[in-house]
Amino acid sequence: MNRRRTAMHQRRKRLPLVILPALVLVGCTAAPAPSTQTHSSSASSPNTRAPITIPTPTPVTSSADTSPRDPGTTAMPSPSAKPSAVPLDAAHRQLDTMSRKEKIGQVLMVGVPATGSNSADLSIITRNALGNVFLKGRSSRGSAATGEVVERINTAIVKGTAAEITPYVATDQEGGNVQVLRGAGFSTLPTALVQGSWDATTLTHRATKWGKELAAVGINLNLAPVADTVSSASFAPSNGPIGQWKREYGYTPKAVSRASQAFTKGMGAPGVDSVIKHFPGLGRVTQNTDIVKNVIDTKTTRNDPYLAPFRAGIAAGNEWVMVSNSYYSKIDAKNIAPFSSTIMRGMLREDLGFTGVIISDDMCDATQLSPWSYATRAVRFFEAGGTMMLCVNAGKLDQISEALAEQAKKDPGFARLIDAAALKVLEAKQDEGS
Repeated sequence: MNRRRTAMHQRRKRLPLVILPALVLVGCTAAPAPSTQTHSSSASSPNTRAPITIPTPTPVTSSADTSPRDPGTTAMPSPSAKPSAVPLDAAHRQLDTMSRKEKIGQVLMVGVPATGSNSADLSIITRNALGNVFLKGRSSRGSAATGEVVERINTAIVKGTAAEITPYVATDQEGGNVQVLRGAGFSTLPTALVQGSWDATTLTHRATKWGKELAAVGINLNLAPVADTVSSASFAPSNGPIGQWKREYGYTPKAVSRASQAFTKGMGAPGVDSVIKHFPGLGRVTQNTDIVKNVIDTKTTRNDPYLAPFRAGIAAGNEWVMVSNSYYSKIDAKNIAPFSSTIMRGMLREDLGFTGVIISDDMCDATQLSPWSYATRAVRFFEAGGTMMLCVNAGKLDQISEALAEQAKKDPGFARLIDAAALKVLEAKQDEGS
């Protein structure tokens, strides 16, 4: 699954990664509303370089950032650890050719309507050199129209950067109320609860078909499956983000692990990467972070049994994890998950050994994020260890990009955080296209 050529890539004329000319290389998610929703190896070189080492950044605050800062938010691996030399691969070379704007564009994902982006949306993509797009809302226009939407987006991405890099085009195709794309060419997906009642072989087979439908229109990333475990069927109606909408695969970590892995395997067969979400889980809260602030999980612990579906997905090779926007009082009471180094670096990177892309849930329109400015949201997410920030509101991307560029300009440590995140994305795209 990790190194494959997707159907979408086969039909593109662009190379996944364009390296220096002298070198030849081998080639959200909001809880649903029933009707509307704004929403989920190349050839090596004999040259070597040390991996990017990232110093602890200086904490950044703004007038909107009034919450206490956790001293662990910027904790990094021991500075005494000596980096070992690694081959200078395609992703490193690509990073070396990119401007700061292009690097920032690789670590952001912007939402545009699935029914079609307007000229303002396309302009935002181009002028911010964005490399990743999320098709949001609802479309019943079918696959032909969706393919045209994706092509226009790709054209805007190509115009925005000198570096030719395959973009990630994502959507939310879970099933039930959370299915962005419908119409001719797209199956109607049942809820995750129904999917979880099937045996693993059946679910994988059907998810393969759904994945082929996405790949055929140029989508290579699905913000699914939900790996949250809702504690019981009786609690599910009170669980605002997941159980109320039957987004859970079952009521035990074992059932959720089995089904979420089967779904991921099916999506991966035609080349669509899956994003397991919402780490470390939203199955125990009652309120939805998209429409309520100060949502707190008071039960989940750092070594909780309900982490099993995420652990299993990572062990199986899943390369994407989405963090929730909730607080977790027994893990890091001072920071919401996308601001928590304990959750992203400590739990995901260290405890679970995750080496892939950590993507945020929507950090622009979610009410949970309303106490902080857009600039603070962006800076704190990357300070805490995030890889890609999802913003479904394209109108906020200019100020987010500018804030990240300004912080990187004045703080070399933060600039290296962005470099490291961009490198992680480029490595994922290198795998995707090879």
